[in-house]
Amino acid sequence: MNSISVRALLVRGMLAGLIAGILALVVAYLLGEPRVDSAIAFEGAHSHEHGVELVSRTLQSTAGLATGVLLFGVAVGGIAALAFCVALGRIGAFGARATAALLSFGALLTVYVVPFLKYPANPPAVGNADTIGKRTTLYFLMILLSVLLAVAAVLLGRRLAPRLGNWNATVTAALAFIVAVGLAYAFLPTINEVPKGFPATLIWQFRLAALAIQITLWSSFGLLFGHFAERLLVPKPATAPAATGTEPRAASAAN
Repeated sequence: MNSISVRALLVRGMLAGLIAGILALVVAYLLGEPRVDSAIAFEGAHSHEHGVELVSRTLQSTAGLATGVLLFGVAVGGIAALAFCVALGRIGAFGARATAALLSFGALLTVYVVPFLKYPANPPAVGNADTIGKRTTLYFLMILLSVLLAVAAVLLGRRLAPRLGNWNATVTAALAFIVAVGLAYAFLPTINEVPKGFPATLIWQFRLAALAIQITLWSSFGLLFGHFAERLLVPKPATAPAATGTEPRAASAAN
């Protein structure tokens, strides 16, 4: 793949990420923000510490939310486009749309779902401020392990394919990935800092909203980028020139 195609795919990936970010922003505003407000209300009712509010809640839930989600969408769109350039033609005989869909699903699974199941998202008022550094480190460590294990599973599947066939090799690699992730879950420490009396329903709804945001982002990105990439990499067949009235007369004159 030449540098012009890579640059064009990068631009299209960032554009697809921006559009996917807009869709995810709608989900975040409609599903996530009401749960954040409820958690903040619980924190205000049960905490005696009232610090100075540097940024208003209204600004956080509008401009702040939009800036964060859209920048994240553009960033992951660019990174995913570069990963697409590497993956196209190397993970199987898949076209641009299928490769984009598989890449998006793989990113959703490894970058979000696997770490989420070990260290799920929590609303405000859940979590000790003194352990935020530890929790952040563990979360990013889980992301790194998940990505590395997924890459190892893909390499294992490709290596086993000539002997076991594509289906059996894929199943074996998937099982190996699940076992390795299970071991990581077992050895990494568990964190449970939910304050006493915090509504369990609110935590559940907040985590579902966080998951819905990521599913919206990655699924819409995969569909959009696959469409953009296919239009770039698979040119439309040239249409036959329209017949003119002079052609029959020219043929008659030749006869």
